[in-house]
This record gives sequence, C-alpha cells and structure tokens, in this order.
Amino acid sequence: MYRSITDFLNDWRYESHSTMKCLNMLTDASLAQSVSPEGRTLGQLAWHIAETLAEMPTRAGLTVTGADTGAEENSIPPTSAATIASTYEGSAKQVTEQVQAHWTDASLTDEVEMYGRKWTKGTVLSVLIKHQAHHRGQLTILMRQAGLLVPGMYGPSKEEWATIGVPSPK
Repeated sequence: MYRSITDFLNDWRYESHSTMKCLNMLTDASLAQSVSPEGRTLGQLAWHIAETLAEMPTRAGLTVTGADTGAEENSIPPTSAATIASTYEGSAKQVTEQVQAHWTDASLTDEVEMYGRKWTKGTVLSVLIKHQAHHRGQLTILMRQAGLLVPGMYGPSKEEWATIGVPSPK
C-alpha cells in the first residue's frame, strides 16, 4: 500500500514505461497469439492492461478515460497494436495527472468501495501496479511465442544480453 503520492508516482513512471516498452513491440499480426485455445490472446491481454487503467482508478473516484470500461470483461480489443499502445499511453498519463490533482498523502488511507470490498486509496494504487506487472509477465511469454523481442524491465532480457556482448544467464 502506498502512503506517499511521490512514492507511487516514482514507481508508476517506471512501471508504465516498462509496459509501454512491451506494447510498442507488438505487431498487428502478433495480437492473435495465445498460449492455448481457451487462453487470452496477446491482443486481449494487452487490451485488458489498457482497459484497467481507466476502469480501476475510475472505480476509486478518479476520472481516467481511454478504453471503454462499460463492459470490460466482454470488450473486443482493437486489431491495431498501435491503437492499444496509444490508448494505454494516454490513460497512463491521465492516471498520473488524476492522482496528482485529486489525492494527497493524507487521503491515501481513505477507503473506497472496490469490487465489493473496502480498499484504501493507497491499496488501489498498489494493486494497479501489481495487476499490470502480473499481466505484463504473461504478455512477455506470449510475445516470445509470437517471435517478438522482449524488452528488459528489471534487468536485461535474454535478447538484450546478446546486444551488450554478455552470454545470457541460464
């Protein structure tokens, strides 16, 4: 749980940038990649990440637009990787602006109704980041299966080790 807007914004800047690195690697053709016939496709997963940036903060009382959040679970993702990336990017910027404009360090302990439970605003921000990181991990697996390069986030990716002339750790 966050107790400081500054701490959240520092993490958000890094985490949203890491997600953008992934989304910018997607191609229109790669959006159909799935791990199994029952699983989400790369496009559905990427769109879910983008949708959540409008859905979760809005439930918590902020105003973030972007993806249509009216029927998120049944939403049909765009067929354009660029559209998904630009939607995410716009919503991520709005998250920053809305948190800075409407929440304070003191208000992070205020409770809001979230999915039938009471969460503090600081918890909402923490879950927003963790939700994104969780799905970004899934995204990178599908990216590899689709033959895309995976960018490093918390250190070099397998592909990036080679570009710096170091053998990839096993």
